[in-house]
Amino acid sequence: MQKRGINIDSLALIFGFIIFAQMLSYVVPQGTFERIPYPDNPNRSMVVAGTYEAVAAEEEVTLPAWHFLEGVTKGLADAQDIIFLIFIVGGVIEILRKTGAIDAALHRSVHHLGHSPWILVLGCFAMFSIGSFTIGMGEEYVPLIPIIVTMTLAMRMDAVVAMGMVWVPYGIGWGCAGINPFGVLIAQNIAGVTLTSGWEARLVMMVAFLALGFHHVYRYAMKVRRDPSASYVADIDYSTGFETPGDIRLTASRIAILVLFFLGLAFFVWGASNKGWFITELNTIFFAIGLIAAAIARIGPAEISRTFLEGCAKMVAPALIVGFARAIAVVLEDGQIIDSIVMSIAGALEGFPREVAAIGMLIVQSLTNFFIPSGTGQAFVTMPIMSPLATLTGVPQQTAVLAFQFGDGFTNMIVPTSALVMGALALGRVPYTAWFRFVAPLMVKIMLMAAVFLVLSIHFGEAVGLVS
Repeated sequence: MQKRGINIDSLALIFGFIIFAQMLSYVVPQGTFERIPYPDNPNRSMVVAGTYEAVAAEEEVTLPAWHFLEGVTKGLADAQDIIFLIFIVGGVIEILRKTGAIDAALHRSVHHLGHSPWILVLGCFAMFSIGSFTIGMGEEYVPLIPIIVTMTLAMRMDAVVAMGMVWVPYGIGWGCAGINPFGVLIAQNIAGVTLTSGWEARLVMMVAFLALGFHHVYRYAMKVRRDPSASYVADIDYSTGFETPGDIRLTASRIAILVLFFLGLAFFVWGASNKGWFITELNTIFFAIGLIAAAIARIGPAEISRTFLEGCAKMVAPALIVGFARAIAVVLEDGQIIDSIVMSIAGALEGFPREVAAIGMLIVQSLTNFFIPSGTGQAFVTMPIMSPLATLTGVPQQTAVLAFQFGDGFTNMIVPTSALVMGALALGRVPYTAWFRFVAPLMVKIMLMAAVFLVLSIHFGEAVGLVS
């Protein structure tokens, strides 16, 4: 459960950041910016450039030693809308999986793609990227690893190709996500921009990144077909453990559930773009999808309840990490130093073009993902700083969100702290060293393209729907 989920090490790290934030409050000069409401979102505020002032001595605060513990409670309260969104979406997705629709569609699609190497690679790229682009799928792909490895071996390719067909489009889908409720919607909420806005532009970007990724994976696949000794896992035994699953039936009811699901997502995108719909409406739509899907699959009320609660239970970790991550900003705000930190970073960037600031944001977000492999957690840790920083440096808020997405999503392919990817590699018997050797050159190319898109978004963002 690890893109939407976390492990105990990540939680401990976040808690350490909370304590560190309080320690900073004792040494960083206190100061504040004037804030005004966003023109199109009066519920959110933005800093006003040039209004930073040091806090007067008589107005300075000294946080009590135990304040970081209070900060956790405040963080959970402040992030309650996102926390409940995570629970509801997780519960509904579990109901959808109970119907068998998602797993059947994934298995059946992969099964029918195995006619030729390029069809298999291209089909997997399309399928897995769309899943991540829409609802942040990831752990759902793990059970498919054995069957995909089986198919690549049968076609004289190797397990590295199988990993590339899954985790490259997964990372690209997360990095360019249009409506992923565990990543982009959270970042957009913090940045004060319209939910789902700019998804069309990010879809175009995703196609460009997918083309780059496809070339990388397919070139390696053809190299292995020509010369099996060129495989990065040529010395590993794959003679057992990779059998094709039996039940991949895609029945009429399961097809109806899939159609219902995508129509529901499309309905929310329309509402968010045209009616100003927010988290409440998203939760409502997901509830409706879950109940109608259960009715189609003839799941009884008691089973619906149990399944929904099971899905919610799986979301406890990411829900808590959101609250803990929010606590970092709470402690910085209570200590009156978050604006001072933003001002210091902005001062360091003063004189540099805003394009440099945007690329700097990408670097920060990429490095952060090594330590906080949870997209939801990373958004709450970094965006409260990056959003006002964007205002001060002249970077559009949508570009700041895009930098978060790129830094979080693309590095998902390579970070060794992600239990999701590391678990999948173990299941596919691919050593991390072999995977790193394969994916590292691609990461360099992707990050260079990401930097180009960030610069373009600054100058042409409004023209393509990336409106702040």
